Amino acid sequence: MVFGFFKRRQREQAAYALYGALVAQSRQPEFYLHLGIADTVDGRFDMIALHAALVIRRVQGQPDDGPPTAQFLFDIMFADMDRNLREMGVGDLSVGKHVKRMAKAYYGRAAAYEEGLQGDEETLIAALTRNLYRKSEPEPWQVAAIAAYVRRSAELLAQQDHQALAQGTMTFAPLAGFLAPPAAGRPSDPQE
Repeated sequence: MVFGFFKRRQREQAAYALYGALVAQSRQPEFYLHLGIADTVDGRFDMIALHAALVIRRVQGQPDDGPPTAQFLFDIMFADMDRNLREMGVGDLSVGKHVKRMAKAYYGRAAAYEEGLQGDEETLIAALTRNLYRKSEPEPWQVAAIAAYVRRSAELLAQQDHQALAQGTMTFAPLAGFLAPPAAGRPSDPQE
């Protein structure tokens, strides 16, 4: 019984650390300044949802601790969304409806990103365009750069040690190589 409590506490702590890391990555100014993501509440939610989908996808693949940690991560994310909505002045009676809509939006995005990662580049680009750029007209290189970043981040997450993830440690693809249109003859997917 006591060991179950400690195991649960470890999973919860890992999920908090993972959530903090994915939110920090989602807030990188380069996404908004260079890659055309709208610096709005919706744009920031979309970036958190994208990174959460990548992390949850990876964590669920961990033996034993994966699914419970992924569930903790999901719960923490939506508790944070609830808190943020309240801080923005959304009334108590409508917060639940907003959170429910956000959860539904997250599930749709996560499924689309998974399909894109399992499929070809056009499928991933279509999912990213539909979700990240739905209210804007990005440059084609920006969408291609985000797609390359997402694919590379998924690869890096897949290579990361189970124990490090259980401790809440993870690494995304470095943004530096994705911030400008590809020059003639330069590959569009840096492998840094």
